[in-house]
Amino acid sequence: MGIKAALPRYELYLYTAVLSVALIWTGSWIFDASSENVDRKVFKESVKPGWHYFGRKMDVADFEWMMWFSTFRNHILFALAGHVIFAKIFTLVSPKHRSLIFGVYGGLAVLVTMGWTFMALVLSHCIMLYSVAMVKKKWLCFAAGLATLASIKLEPYNSWQEALVSGSFELQDILFYGGCGFSIMRCMSFALENCEKNDGNYSFSDLLKYNFYLPFFFFGPIMTFDMYHAQANNTKLTRKEREMWNITTKAVLHLGVILVVDVFFHYLYILTIPNDMKLATKLSDWCLGGLAYSNLVYDWVKAAVMFGVINTVATLDHLDPPQPPKCITMLYVFSETHFDRGINDWLCKYVYDYIGGDHDKIFKELLATICTFAITTLWLGPCELVYIWSFFNCFGLNFELWVAKLFSFPPFSTIEYAMGEAMSRRIRGVFNAANFWLIILYNVLALNSLEFAKLVGRRLIYKGFPLSTLSVLLVTYCGVQLVKERERKQALLDEPELVKPVDGGKEKAE
Repeated sequence: MGIKAALPRYELYLYTAVLSVALIWTGSWIFDASSENVDRKVFKESVKPGWHYFGRKMDVADFEWMMWFSTFRNHILFALAGHVIFAKIFTLVSPKHRSLIFGVYGGLAVLVTMGWTFMALVLSHCIMLYSVAMVKKKWLCFAAGLATLASIKLEPYNSWQEALVSGSFELQDILFYGGCGFSIMRCMSFALENCEKNDGNYSFSDLLKYNFYLPFFFFGPIMTFDMYHAQANNTKLTRKEREMWNITTKAVLHLGVILVVDVFFHYLYILTIPNDMKLATKLSDWCLGGLAYSNLVYDWVKAAVMFGVINTVATLDHLDPPQPPKCITMLYVFSETHFDRGINDWLCKYVYDYIGGDHDKIFKELLATICTFAITTLWLGPCELVYIWSFFNCFGLNFELWVAKLFSFPPFSTIEYAMGEAMSRRIRGVFNAANFWLIILYNVLALNSLEFAKLVGRRLIYKGFPLSTLSVLLVTYCGVQLVKERERKQALLDEPELVKPVDGGKEKAE
């Protein structure tokens, strides 16, 4: 596929100015709403004392963030620091057995943290799925894996299993679902990769060493078995040029992002305001749109930081883990929308790409997306909100293919070719801007509530038409064009052969 031509520089400057002013203006609306309503009942429940010397309270509505970086950060840092120390020592002493050390340390950490009943439950899942893997039937591996996953996601089976491992540790319930869920997905990856192995089978110890790698065990991301097995058993351990510098830089960057989020939580209560629907209905259209956008950006930041911290540890272990997700600001197509790249890679490899092939056949793509989102629904825990989220995101992914197919045929393709690359990019940008807000609305309902998503949709599409609707789309269009320009430049850096000299030496992007 060719790269759309660049837009004039003055046009990009104009887009930057419009976007900057809009973000500052929207931020001021959210700040005013945060400051003027701090005494409301809903705020008192989720806005707690923070910086006493500045007199600002802090938004603590997100339990997961508070768990990671406030309440239990010492537990997590202690466990990960111990892993790094032991991994480094035994990697230097016996690099051939470092995967065994990873598994032993991880298993002991899980046993000490969660107790022998949780360990026995996880081992029972491993033994069952390992036994199924020996049959080397993919459909059977999927059936057994999904049935096991359903046992911790559906009542009454999940409550029964959780009751077996209940303890006094405050993180018990969170670690139960995280540990069991990711463990089952890893066991399924092992079973499916074993089906592909032509000469014999992988051993049960291979599964245990893979499953009990501590940095990934409770919180992910999921690294497919084939990739982990190859990298963890690699004895030629070398660092790329400036790799340690890059690791250190990323660690400092994550620390900086944590501090920035802390500042925002003190000044912009983006998580608490959507929970107060009486207040939300009184806010301006711009403020509501900014809150919806901010919540998606924050969820990406949270995923990027949490996975980034874990990925830093994994990189120190000479692994190449799944990268953090793509920022929501950079997204204008459903095909790149995911907040957990590990789960996304798992689903793409074993379900989406396996069924969908090259993803240009409408019915195969429909079947692939339905199967993918069905498994995703089970992974997230079936409920009404997840059903709605899955349906709309599945529809959005397919609708993109339908539109792309339609516009690839005459007369649309002929008209686009005749209008030139720059104009084609502008027109596509209009559709991408609308698509961006569909992504926002389809995903914010899972982060906040269905009522808040419906309120934002009504205000921006119906009640706010035409002024709010068109002005928000204009700002979004500016952002999309800046993202497209960044992607165009990156593509030319990655594939310089796409630039060919024409017209007496001038360069043109194909």
